[in-house]
Amino acid sequence: MSDENPRQFAIKKIYSKDISFETPNSPQIFHDEKKWAPEVDVSLSNRSGAISQDVYETILSITVTAKLEGKVAYLAEVHQAGQFFIKGLPEEELRELLGSYCPNLLFPFIREAVASLVVKGGFPQLLLAPVNFELLYAQHMKAMKEQQEKTAQPQPQPQVEH
Repeated sequence: MSDENPRQFAIKKIYSKDISFETPNSPQIFHDEKKWAPEVDVSLSNRSGAISQDVYETILSITVTAKLEGKVAYLAEVHQAGQFFIKGLPEEELRELLGSYCPNLLFPFIREAVASLVVKGGFPQLLLAPVNFELLYAQHMKAMKEQQEKTAQPQPQPQVEH
């Protein structure tokens, strides 16, 4: 990289795109005499795309479903986004930045949003465990490479009789 085209990175904006909280079995779920030990399922994903030249958006999405004895106690869904100015990076480094570093920057915001929703919904605090986005990105890239290798292998040609 020459000094004429230096690498640049800046956070332009961090914002919530979508927030949803549902308690489909309230108020009954609060009156059950059950011990609060829910099954919690967390689904996390992210996607990125260009907004304009050198400006990209990364969206980190999470869905948290808590069930108590098979009944949904709550469902929280948050889409946290950020706009980032990125310039002077090779394509591979840009993908890695958008696929791991940017979600790392967004995670504390999504964690706080989910924790706040759960408490405001009348439930005990939920603290999401840290996520290793670098490892998730590496696993994703490995799976994509393996898939490409599978599809690139020559397929046996059917025998045709003359």
